[in-house]
Amino acid sequence: MTATVDQILADLWQVAGGHAGALDDVTLSGAEPVLPSSFRVGAAAQASIAAATAAAAELWRLRTGRHQRVSVDMRHAAVEFRSERYLRVAGRPATELWDKIAGTYRCGDGRWVRLHTNFPHHRDGVLKLLDCAHDRDAVAKALSGWKAEAFEQAAADAGLVVAMMRSPAEWDAHPQGQALADLPLMRVEKIGDAPAGELPGDPQQPLSGVRVLDLTRIIAGPVCGRTLAAHGADVLNISGPGLPSVEPLVIDTGRGKRAAHIDLRTPEGRETLRTLVRGADVFVQGYRPNAIAGLGFDPATLAALRPGIVCVTLSAYGEAGPWADRRGFDSLVQTASGINHAEAQAAGITEPKPLPCQALDHASGYLLALGAMIALLRRAREGGSWHVRVSLAQTGRWIAGLGRLEAGLGGHDPGLEDVRDLLEESDSGFGRLTAVRHAGQLSETPPRWACPAVPLGTHRPVWAS
Repeated sequence: MTATVDQILADLWQVAGGHAGALDDVTLSGAEPVLPSSFRVGAAAQASIAAATAAAAELWRLRTGRHQRVSVDMRHAAVEFRSERYLRVAGRPATELWDKIAGTYRCGDGRWVRLHTNFPHHRDGVLKLLDCAHDRDAVAKALSGWKAEAFEQAAADAGLVVAMMRSPAEWDAHPQGQALADLPLMRVEKIGDAPAGELPGDPQQPLSGVRVLDLTRIIAGPVCGRTLAAHGADVLNISGPGLPSVEPLVIDTGRGKRAAHIDLRTPEGRETLRTLVRGADVFVQGYRPNAIAGLGFDPATLAALRPGIVCVTLSAYGEAGPWADRRGFDSLVQTASGINHAEAQAAGITEPKPLPCQALDHASGYLLALGAMIALLRRAREGGSWHVRVSLAQTGRWIAGLGRLEAGLGGHDPGLEDVRDLLEESDSGFGRLTAVRHAGQLSETPPRWACPAVPLGTHRPVWAS
């Protein structure tokens, strides 16, 4: 029997380690399908956002002794799962998110690969490997001389991001798929000792006074930071000068955050970050595996530097298996893990068919926020330093396991005019924004973003207070 969204939420809450009874104040509304997909994207959106919002309500109850109602509408949650699509700056659509050669190609053996070339160094690396021009036809001709799996491996060896399309059965039989089968959806683990104690300060919102270092890019990690900011956290985004970014995503996920540059390649930059860590409650990072750890900011070192810290780690393919260190993005994980193949079969086509949103990214973002808040709750009650781990691949496995919608692909694909009632306007460092409101509602402390989205590097790398 297909699980209801209430059951999905209860299972998520249990996996995260939330206290029984906390979901009694949660109300879920709406029905599937809400986006055109054979997968239960709406259920995944509603459950993950509701779980994160319930965790915020639990923090509020811990700090004030008062309950508040949690409500999440499925249509609103699904729209927020592709918030970047509806972003407008001064009334105009955001710039194109994808590089012109990004996407899917058929290789010489008839198998499909997906290229992710939005960052210049990934684009240039693919073009060097293929020895061709920056042109779709040239790339297609060059890939006709490759076998798909061989090109996937050659790209990985070169530090690039490419995935071959597999069926769900092929992924389940793959060593990485098998490694993931033994892992939970997410982990919230104690990694060090620290005294218990409630969060300090006047709780205007559930996370008032909580300081979050956000070392993430693109969607999943930044959505985590945006969610924590919506519930009152002081979120400081740290990026490196010169690191590539995608501006529409910076704008959409930057609401509620301050933004500073630190060059972690220098001793001075690393010392600046260590100073920030000493005053932080949460450290979120989503760079390629071992990149931040290699600079001296692994969870064990962070816990020694700041006992009681909550370390939050996002990876593409999980913490175990032969692909544990492999770079990846939502679209590639969808391709490698069988989701694009299954969606294509449901649509009756042969080429890879993506989900109607970056569902692995957005769901992972809310799971990261859920884990961070559960860890803060446990820190307050039990003490300790904590480590939260989430991967895009495990999130994809979770979504695939929710079941399928036989008529889901025939659903309406909402455009901007269809979602006007879910949008809000605000000023920003980029101009007047029109963007999706947060779908997770609280009766006493409605989510809000106190800081406007700003260009990366706008602020000094110091805490606000």
